[in-house]
Amino acid sequence: MSGTPSPPSPTRPSWRSLPIRPVSLQLRAQSAPRLCALSLCFREGAALEILEVVRINLFSPMVLAFVLGILATSLGSDLRFPEELYTGLSIYLLLAIGLKGGVELAETSLASFWAPALMTLALGIGIPLIAYVILRRLGRFEVADAAAIAAHYGSVSAVTFAAVQTFLQAVAIPYEGFMPTLVALLEVPAILVALLVARLATGGGDGWGAVIRELLIGKSILLLLGGLAIGALTGKAGFAQVEPLFVGLFRGALTLFLLEMGMVAARRLRDLRRVGRFLIGFGVLMPLANGLIGIWLGSLAGLSQGGAIVLGTLAASASYIAAPAAVRIALPQANPSYYLTASLGITFPFNLAIGIPLYYALSTLFY
Repeated sequence: MSGTPSPPSPTRPSWRSLPIRPVSLQLRAQSAPRLCALSLCFREGAALEILEVVRINLFSPMVLAFVLGILATSLGSDLRFPEELYTGLSIYLLLAIGLKGGVELAETSLASFWAPALMTLALGIGIPLIAYVILRRLGRFEVADAAAIAAHYGSVSAVTFAAVQTFLQAVAIPYEGFMPTLVALLEVPAILVALLVARLATGGGDGWGAVIRELLIGKSILLLLGGLAIGALTGKAGFAQVEPLFVGLFRGALTLFLLEMGMVAARRLRDLRRVGRFLIGFGVLMPLANGLIGIWLGSLAGLSQGGAIVLGTLAASASYIAAPAAVRIALPQANPSYYLTASLGITFPFNLAIGIPLYYALSTLFY
């Protein structure tokens, strides 16, 4: 039968073909009714926005390089990073973070910095105490093991910090430039608090000098604080001389580093059966709780949404550089399979792939 042909039905675009756009465009401009699910109220369209953010994160070169490292080790590949290259990349990343933070810190007023710094110190004291109680009371861990794990979760992962910076740049969310200073503030106190709890519980009191020395002159703190000092003293004019190296190449270096971290994490994944279900759950739920608290405290301190996301991610991360070195000295009886597998095999991959977009979603509760 003849007639006017009906127009073809529109083809729904594949989610992979969606353009990567700043997440602050149309979706935030909509004043649609609120939808409540699982006690989280989002504006209409926010779920799509968050899915796009997850897509941007999962398909970033850094996360895909991490996955490639996991696959390489799991498949028995002969891919190996020279130890010298791994050390060189870690030095580069830590110094770059410190330099950029120092430049911004030099132009930051004390009035805008003191409240976030105070909240960061509160996190550094509170998180290891809460983690220790949970691990002792609910997990039934020994004192040394509970304190060792608490020290890792109270401290911070500088690489996770670099990853959330890259994520926020990808989705065009600004954040305060002094955030690297908060990394240094969170690194040391949390480890000291956790180790102090262990010493009080066991009655020990020796070896503090070696622990403090390791914390203060270990490469993570030394490079972060040294970079902050250099950046603050030289300012933007001085930093411009080395900017092509420490800014232009940063993402490429981070991608290589995460390739190696994927291989390291894959080796730790083999220990999951040994650490038990409780620690696996702890390695996922504790970061979520810490991240939410960090975002909330960041909002109270007057941080922007991006700054609160960074602080929440810092609170949710777990150290695998400074904390293991200090724990090996102060608590040699602690089982490395527990604290290294939890921080590096569970929490680090979780934050890198899923956690960071989740902390962005949680930040919409306060902004």
